[in-house]
Amino acid sequence: MLYYVIPVCLAIMTVALVLTLLRLIKGPDLPDRILALDTLYINAIALIVLFGIWLGSDLYFEAALLIAVMGFVGTVAVAKYLLRGDIIE
Repeated sequence: MLYYVIPVCLAIMTVALVLTLLRLIKGPDLPDRILALDTLYINAIALIVLFGIWLGSDLYFEAALLIAVMGFVGTVAVAKYLLRGDIIE
């Protein structure tokens, strides 16, 4: 059953990734672009985890965890910059 479901999920997540990338490029405001960037790394994590399940490798899960941590730190830094105009106090 997973033989059929995982490629379909990979295709759906790829479409979501492309649509989010279009929103990142075309976004009307800066907050829309930041939200698209946040969604982009979440979609990338889902894509990497699905690919790791498909191949049966644990290495992809570690890469997804690293992307999650870096994405969180990046989102916090950008939000802090938007609120205060400075990242480091």
